Amino acid sequence: MRAIEVRAFGGPEMLVLAERPEPVAGSGQVLIAVAAADIIYLDTLLRTGWGNERFPRPLPYVPGGGVSGTVIAVGEDVDAGWLGKAVVARVSGGYAEKALAAAEDLVEIPTGLGHETAAALIHDGVTALQFFALGEVQAGEWVLVTAAGGGAGSILVQLARRAGARVIAAARDEEKLKLARQLGAEIAVDYGQSGWADRVRVATGGAGLAAVFDGAGGALGREAFDAIAPTGRFVTYGTAGGELSNIDATAAKARGVRVINPLLAPPRPKSMVLGLLREALALPAAGIRPHVWATYPLERASDAHWALMHRRVVGKSLLVMGQGRPSVPPEAER
Repeated sequence: MRAIEVRAFGGPEMLVLAERPEPVAGSGQVLIAVAAADIIYLDTLLRTGWGNERFPRPLPYVPGGGVSGTVIAVGEDVDAGWLGKAVVARVSGGYAEKALAAAEDLVEIPTGLGHETAAALIHDGVTALQFFALGEVQAGEWVLVTAAGGGAGSILVQLARRAGARVIAAARDEEKLKLARQLGAEIAVDYGQSGWADRVRVATGGAGLAAVFDGAGGALGREAFDAIAPTGRFVTYGTAGGELSNIDATAAKARGVRVINPLLAPPRPKSMVLGLLREALALPAAGIRPHVWATYPLERASDAHWALMHRRVVGKSLLVMGQGRPSVPPEAER
């Protein structure tokens, strides 16, 4: 089967198309014919060797932590009723035509939901639901979502709007801000411009933000923190260039701001993650959908990573086991 390998840590060019033996489902496993593979920013960091002490990746390895597809084989002790079902699963080695998954990790895709939409929710839908709950958003509150044009951010904008919040979206270019407005943001601010956090404060009438979902991290996250109101909630999960926001604990305590960093928390129980995944797959039926900006064929994985690293992606991009629909031709992307 065809798969993408990382044989040495480095840039997107380290994503190499290779032929590998077809996996065989063992006890408790199923084999999935992959339709779409999720791409997340963490994939681009791991490819460089970042975080190897926490997320070890012995070389060579096949990237990709989530797929949608069809079960084509089951191992020992697995219900044969899974055969032929359309499913999503978190896996190891998702950038491939076929992937193994533990049967206990499977979630059936609801009738009428396409593979691409389902794949786009495997991580970002779960992340958005989990982090939104931590923010405890109330109707009428001012809420800021940074990296609002990204996969999780665009869903958070929709969740906050559904909750009746007044949403301010922050992103780096007009195409992403346009998407945020379409998804329900009342105000959209370009954080590539100096003084953007001051404009956010002015937009709230000086009251400040009740909640921030910091998907940017780094210096941008720290600027967002400055715009939060006393007793506000600051949920930070962004890793711009691999850097978290690192909010000063003394400053947060002095203002009564609750800083929540779920990335530093212990892993969630599998049962909770599966529950959130089922909830995420139900979001489109409630009118909340991921924005799939581009799909790339497997052999263009390096282009997909390049676009994500350079903040070209508006919403979500995926790898698909077909022609795909890249945003622009490869020669124009770089």
